[in-house]
Amino acid sequence: MIMNAVTEAIQTTQTEVSREAMLAALEAQREALGKEGIVTAKTRIDRLDRAINLVLEHQDELIDAMSVDFGNRPRAMSLVTDIMSSVKSLKHARNHVRGWMKPDRRPLEFPLGLLGARAYVQYQPKGVVGLISPWNFPVNLTFGPLAGILAAGNRALIKPSEFTPQTSAVMQSLIENYFEPTEIGVFTGGPDVGQAFSSLPFDHLMFTGATSIGRHVMRAAAENLVPVTLELGGKSPVIVGESADIEASAEKIMLGKLMNAGQVCLAPDYLFVPAGKKDAFVKALQKSAAAMYPTLSNNPDYTSIVNDRNAERLQNYLTDAESRGAKTIRLLESDAGDQRKLAPVVVDNVNDDMKVMQDEIFGPILPIRAYESVDEVLDYINAHDRPLGLYYFGNDGAEEERILNETTSGGVTINDVIWHVGQEDLPFGGIGPSGMGSYHGFDGFREFSSQKAVFRQAKVNLAQMLGLKPPYKKEVPFTVKRELKP
Repeated sequence: MIMNAVTEAIQTTQTEVSREAMLAALEAQREALGKEGIVTAKTRIDRLDRAINLVLEHQDELIDAMSVDFGNRPRAMSLVTDIMSSVKSLKHARNHVRGWMKPDRRPLEFPLGLLGARAYVQYQPKGVVGLISPWNFPVNLTFGPLAGILAAGNRALIKPSEFTPQTSAVMQSLIENYFEPTEIGVFTGGPDVGQAFSSLPFDHLMFTGATSIGRHVMRAAAENLVPVTLELGGKSPVIVGESADIEASAEKIMLGKLMNAGQVCLAPDYLFVPAGKKDAFVKALQKSAAAMYPTLSNNPDYTSIVNDRNAERLQNYLTDAESRGAKTIRLLESDAGDQRKLAPVVVDNVNDDMKVMQDEIFGPILPIRAYESVDEVLDYINAHDRPLGLYYFGNDGAEEERILNETTSGGVTINDVIWHVGQEDLPFGGIGPSGMGSYHGFDGFREFSSQKAVFRQAKVNLAQMLGLKPPYKKEVPFTVKRELKP
């Protein structure tokens, strides 16, 4: 039944849904939300439970669909990065939502609290949230944000990526089976559908994807003054300190870089290594890659590049770099006979004229730069766009503090890569070109909630007591003097 629905969904995608149909769905959700009134904890938990059950009960279909879309995607990896991580986020929200919903008591200025006044923040649903999810982790980056959206009591409309049509169609069919269209709706389609979707008058819009597309999404949302959460990307640097263990650092960097064949927004994008250790580090990277992937040919553990266009883009990066004087070092033999099974490559002697140092790579290519002092590393990073992630390897506490304090990024992992994104109690988000807003855990609940400030006045007449009621009396100078006191 699911596969028949998937076929129908893919056929529907080819005809492209209209903006009018999407707008009608949004209005129906908003009307249903208005009739519902208070969205109770019981209702929110029920929706989260249904999302959990959807992923758990249909994990095989979702994993198979992702593998079809990529050409090859390791089942074990999909199980961890898309199934387990989605369930983890949803369960965390389910288990904490009652506490998150409680009014957040805030302190008051003297003497208001002593006289009986009270202040708190009340969290309410924003309404209908639009969610545009990407292709690289299509399940996780749909259901992960949904954890916060549903916990906050919202309804949702989803536009998944057209680059993973099988997965998008499976998710659409499953969501239609588990949720009413006034709770969650899914619209599949190409760029025209995405453009129309981003122009809808949502109460909030979340987009995960490329910075270049994020600009268009933000521009479209601005027409309706829709607040946005943008999870973008950029070039996440790795700094290997003099005190770092070469073998251990290289293994962790390769593990993160080659996960999903580098098609990860937080993948290490370029690498700084002490000048005297660069050659040894390249050898350690090669050793680690070979240990994890002894072969590329028919290796089910190595992910394919998602499509021919992206494979060609990555090859063009290498060609461009070599034409400008870079040295490319293949870490594995390219024996796959398939251009979408791209062998990991280190690019040495890089400069900023090369596209590989200008664009987010999103593939198994790792530029490497030698440095003499940490000062030049910090200067370089700070002269470029603020990244989504930054990684430091080393055991020098003073150096670590300098890097943390003198750089700005969405998040940091120390002595590993990417791991900060997996912590539900840490906010995940970028800054500037790498994004705005954050989610995960309570931060996601708060991101998708309307934070209403509530002040309950004391029973005494404070305006009269403080001299703020005309005709003004001598109490005014006294009140002002106290507040203006240094």
